[in-house]
Amino acid sequence: MQAATLKKAAIDRGDQVVVGVNRYRLEQEEAIDILEIDNSTVRAAQIKRLKNIMKTRDSRKVDAVLAAMTHVARSGEGNLLEGAVEAARARATVGEMSDAMRQAFGDHEAVPNVVSDVYGPAYGDDPEFANLVSRVGEVSQAIGVKPRAMIVKLGQDGHDRCAKIVASAFGDIGFDVIVGPLFQTPAEAVAMAVRSSVHVLGVSSLAAGRKTPVPQVIEELKAAGAQHIMVVCGGVVSRQDYDVLFRSGVAAVFGPGTNVLVADRAILDLIEGRRRNRLE
Repeated sequence: MQAATLKKAAIDRGDQVVVGVNRYRLEQEEAIDILEIDNSTVRAAQIKRLKNIMKTRDSRKVDAVLAAMTHVARSGEGNLLEGAVEAARARATVGEMSDAMRQAFGDHEAVPNVVSDVYGPAYGDDPEFANLVSRVGEVSQAIGVKPRAMIVKLGQDGHDRCAKIVASAFGDIGFDVIVGPLFQTPAEAVAMAVRSSVHVLGVSSLAAGRKTPVPQVIEELKAAGAQHIMVVCGGVVSRQDYDVLFRSGVAAVFGPGTNVLVADRAILDLIEGRRRNRLE
């Protein structure tokens, strides 16, 4: 993680040239033709198929093979893969098989490991970096605490390299940073954000499913009476999705190759803007 964070700092500073990212960028990039998937339609079709399978299968046999899986998982006696194959033949769903093993193993919580004092020292006495650190200090004094950001990965998006780099960089700049465990649901992420009293909830997206979970995060915040928490989205976000995210209530979107200092400055602007609006 340290090497990845150092590399990001080198790219952000321009010490390492990446054509099209930090050097020789096109003034006007052509839109990329992307296959658009209607998440709601696909989900509804999958639910319909699952319901049909559950109606037509032998439920007693399914219960028996799932119970056998749980027994193998708890006792260590037998072959769990063989049990899963039998469950699949009985038309048990992947979710049901997971639940059968969950009774024995519980849930694995993948908590990202975030490094510190890596991104900042890479900048040394760089004036732009020093100015940003000073500004974070001023904002902290104005709001009474360090600006607090939470970075989350939602659903099955398990690639957290960029999220950890951003968390490390923001921490070195002066933010109080919290990183949620992988595979959170929108409700779990919002509950953690509310408990942690964050100012900004950043969704790191790579799996292209952002148009479903991110609006759900906004709705969960409204239900919790926590609309004061701003939601931003970053990662491999296609330009075609920006307007959808903005309409759902996302405050800012940071696409591929975004300089961390640029994102940091934008988020500070948002925090200060919210504060001024409250005072007015």
